[in-house]
Amino acid sequence: MEVRPEIQIRAMIKAMVDVVLPAVDPEQKMAQEQARLVIGTLGLIASRLPVAYRFDRDQLDRYVSLSHELVALDKADGGGQTVSKLESLAERGADVLQRARAEPSELESTVFDLRAEVSSLLQSLHKSSSPEKWNKVNRLILDASKMEIDRERALVVAMGFEPKPGSIPPIESLLPQVNG
Repeated sequence: MEVRPEIQIRAMIKAMVDVVLPAVDPEQKMAQEQARLVIGTLGLIASRLPVAYRFDRDQLDRYVSLSHELVALDKADGGGQTVSKLESLAERGADVLQRARAEPSELESTVFDLRAEVSSLLQSLHKSSSPEKWNKVNRLILDASKMEIDRERALVVAMGFEPKPGSIPPIESLLPQVNG
């Protein structure tokens, strides 16, 4: 099961175009229209997904700037009491922006690069390691793989493919807590 939304969306569009829409009775105009609406909406989501994070980050940056300007203006006019909450939220927003510097594509490509390099190292170690060392490496990889599989299954459990979905912990419980 693929967990990356951009790939899932492309697969859904393809299924709708190649399988579902042709199976819908052409006489059922409303069903045809709704199927095309689903295809169009998925296409729109897919086209906007790459910029959604940057859009949100830019919006937050603009609100932080506006908030700082409003706070400064109010304080210059002798105010200050009415904007304390705004000032606090603007500082929190500035902190979030500071921590949100990397683009999602940079994060993803770094994960892919590390995964490829780990694989390359494993191939090398498999050929050159003593049995004792290889057993230790093997244990590390199996432990890491189990966590990765558990996280991926939790991420897609709502799709309905798990025979015992209640046995899968919520994805939130398998991820680090968010600060702030």
